[in-house]
Amino acid sequence: MQEKIVILDFGSQYTQLIARKVRELNVYCEIYPYNSIPELSDNVKGVILSGSPHSVRDQNAPKPDLSVFKGRFPLLGVCYGAQFLAQHFGGEVKPSDTREYGRANLGFIDRKSDLMTGVSDQSQVWMSHGDTITNLPNNYNIIASTADVKVAAYEVEGEKTWGLQFHPEVYHSTDGKTILFNFIVSICGCKQDWTPGSFVESTIADLKVKLGNDKVVLGLSGGVDSTVAGVLLNKAIEGNLTCIFVDNGLLRKNEYENVLDSYKHMGLNVIGVNARKYFLDELAGVSDPETKRKIIGRVFIEVFDREAHKIQNVKWLAQGTIYPDVIESISVNGPSATIKSHHNVGGLPAHMNLKVVEPLNLLFKDEVRRVGKALGISPALLGRHPFPGPGLAIRILGDITQEKITILQEVDHIFIQSLKDSKLYDRVWQAGAMLLPVQSVGVMGDERTYEKVVALRAVESTDGMTADWVHLPYEFLAKVSNDIINKVKGVNRVVYDISSKPPATIEWE
Repeated sequence: MQEKIVILDFGSQYTQLIARKVRELNVYCEIYPYNSIPELSDNVKGVILSGSPHSVRDQNAPKPDLSVFKGRFPLLGVCYGAQFLAQHFGGEVKPSDTREYGRANLGFIDRKSDLMTGVSDQSQVWMSHGDTITNLPNNYNIIASTADVKVAAYEVEGEKTWGLQFHPEVYHSTDGKTILFNFIVSICGCKQDWTPGSFVESTIADLKVKLGNDKVVLGLSGGVDSTVAGVLLNKAIEGNLTCIFVDNGLLRKNEYENVLDSYKHMGLNVIGVNARKYFLDELAGVSDPETKRKIIGRVFIEVFDREAHKIQNVKWLAQGTIYPDVIESISVNGPSATIKSHHNVGGLPAHMNLKVVEPLNLLFKDEVRRVGKALGISPALLGRHPFPGPGLAIRILGDITQEKITILQEVDHIFIQSLKDSKLYDRVWQAGAMLLPVQSVGVMGDERTYEKVVALRAVESTDGMTADWVHLPYEFLAKVSNDIINKVKGVNRVVYDISSKPPATIEWE
């Protein structure tokens, strides 16, 4: 049974980051809401309590039942987790004299503590809290302090329990990875055997047992997640997998043909469905972005359902669901507020009567790419930028017409190809062009023009939750702008979006 670290989520924005850092040490971990603690079996090697937006002093603050694991497993409290462990067992937590956010340095480090082995003098850490531990329980000892925070870290005598007031999981804590290594590997004794190769081997074996000789249908999108899911399933069940790739008419230029060709070279059994006219007919005259998303989701389901029913004796629907989707669905506060509806196969109707298999639902996005590499999938496919399910429909602001799609496909093609030609594509997490519902005055030759405006967008991110605009070279932007205006009829102005997320979103709709 795979050994693992359990992370209890108290609603912190950093909880997933803790999990990612644990996984980077080649150790498997799972996140659970603090109020839904699973039965902890012998394969659990340790427990981490996350931070929280709450104060431990709040009446409605999260209050987990620590008796399930305290003293039984090595335990590490981070920020809120550390404050809760202190207060709950007789210590005291009070509001800080000043709110403590940002960089700090450890002026005192207890070198005898197993948790602090290898941490450098004046090590920089990242604080993010409004409360301070003012008194520790009798059997708690301070193992690190900063100039302003006396209890920056502590340990419990005679028990494998530690607390950190700072966040070791963030980039700004320079020895954070060392501290996590000390806890996870040295203290918990994890073997560091969670690797892409081991995941592939165990998942294929599990899929063979789970699926047997049953037939499976998978909706491919051309993206990384569905591609890796498809290759994994194909290695497990080979001829019993059928993939369906639907062309909704809103893909990038030549995307449908190029992706189909790529899949066939990978040995996947893929059915291509050209449903462009159906999608565009249903979208005619619709401008509201949420309505567009729902129409595209509904039509996709209808097309996928129809094609899936042509395959005899299908028992399973495969999906490229990844771990952040799972975490979101079971989060402390339930699914987050809907900024925009998501377009995925998860909305397939119950009448299809299929069981669901999700071979990637334990992986983060970066892990999916590493697994894809272990499977031998080409870097060109694995390095593809994310592309929205509704495609260019949400990059065309306003109603959808074939003319607008053609214009945007040409603009997008020039932009993306230019990024690749200039060796900038891999610096960018996601890029695309937006066709704006405005026209502007321009001059071409001796004539006045009144044509369309496009906005270019390029962001850097790790998971799409936050993103910053990429500082592309001025010379590159000048050339791309000139190429677009000269080569795409109907466009006379190009702008570059320099908004970050938050407050903006990556897509415009």
